[in-house]
Amino acid sequence: MSTCSVADQGNADAAINCLIAQQVKDHASLDTFYHIFAAALVFFMQAGFAMLCAGSVRAKNAKNIMLKNLLDACGAALGFYALGWGFAYGGADADVKTFIGDADFFLHQNADGHHAFFFQFAFAATAATIVAGTIAERCSMIAYLCYSTILTAFTYPIVAHAIWSKSGFLSAFNNDPIFGCGVVDFAGSGVVHLTGGMSALLAALVLGPRMGRFYDDNGEILNPPKEMPGHSTALQMLGTFILWTGWYGFNPGSTLGISYDGAAEVASLSAVTTTIAAASGCVTAMATRYFASDPLARQYDLTAAMNGALGGLVGITAGCSVVQPWAAVPIGAIAGLVYLGASNLLIMLRIDDTVDAVPVHMANGIWGLLAVGLFCDPNLKSNAYGSKHGGLFYGEGDLFGAQCLCILFICGWVTAIMGPFFVMLRKLGWFRVSTEDELVGLDISKHGGSAYELAQSKEGNKQAYNDFIKTAGDNTI
Repeated sequence: MSTCSVADQGNADAAINCLIAQQVKDHASLDTFYHIFAAALVFFMQAGFAMLCAGSVRAKNAKNIMLKNLLDACGAALGFYALGWGFAYGGADADVKTFIGDADFFLHQNADGHHAFFFQFAFAATAATIVAGTIAERCSMIAYLCYSTILTAFTYPIVAHAIWSKSGFLSAFNNDPIFGCGVVDFAGSGVVHLTGGMSALLAALVLGPRMGRFYDDNGEILNPPKEMPGHSTALQMLGTFILWTGWYGFNPGSTLGISYDGAAEVASLSAVTTTIAAASGCVTAMATRYFASDPLARQYDLTAAMNGALGGLVGITAGCSVVQPWAAVPIGAIAGLVYLGASNLLIMLRIDDTVDAVPVHMANGIWGLLAVGLFCDPNLKSNAYGSKHGGLFYGEGDLFGAQCLCILFICGWVTAIMGPFFVMLRKLGWFRVSTEDELVGLDISKHGGSAYELAQSKEGNKQAYNDFIKTAGDNTI
């Protein structure tokens, strides 16, 4: 409804100007609502990660990992509010290139951009949560709070600045983009998933595997490694579907609005390619695991299906807005294979990833960036980014080069910051819980009781823990 005055309506020019102003205001309100709604879906992914992690750990650690997921969101909110937003987007200017933002800390003078902060905070929290599952069942609470904060307040924002800020040196939104095209990472295969996955890999390397996973009590290598399955497949499945649902805020929501010309088309395409890639990744991973297993004992692996779907979602995230629907099929299928290959490689290298977050997020974060360099349709890129640059399959190579440079930058930056940080935590004795705590379970030792009221098991674990403490003491944080 128009709010123009009677006087305005009596003057043709004034009436037109008033109606234009009102339309602009209505569009801004619509975009703000769309932004907040998409951000809420992304934040809902925290529940998905919590359920997936809880189902993937043993019952004796369920309460611990759920608390860490909750605190993840809290630490990300405070860290990104205080420093992260300013480092990522402060002082952005499309005419210059900077390594780090330098303004708007604590949301100073950002009254008009609160919805943007909320959306970007949800992304930062997602990057931090990826690490939680990898080092579950053996990481101390203080270490978790420390790395969650440093990741969202500093490490992640620098990556976001480089690729998504108008001042970023890799950004496609800069007036002088690298290689003439800049990096295309529409919703964060690299910014979010590769950053979080690379941090998870470094944490797993420094922290070491769970007791009994790859080595026996004498330090001898177990061949094959001991399986440590999660205690609830139902929670894993619930988490997977919640994450898939949240991805519709992650990818279509990255249009950052819905009222401007072409936004609806870009968002709709993103929803379609997201769906197709997830389905393709799921089916490919499950089928490959089935046919690669012993012909006499073939089974349909639910874990492979779930993680294949998540791998497909990660793989399409960078290019969801710039690839044709048909391209989402091979992108998702290859993502399922990438997940399986990376998961097997981790086991060969005796790197313990409790929830397979590194294969899903890091490996497929890399694949997602490369897939853009292969499958990007120049016409679709023009719709989403305003400039035409195609992938290798469209006869152009500049974009592929920019995507490769992006991968090198993210891996190098995260390693340079998070690697020494994790080593420092280990040197201080803050990183890992004690042997006693790990054996008994973190729910009993750190949270006053099991997540499940199983009387016999609960009392037995408490007695076992008390016996440990009498002989070894409890010096953990």
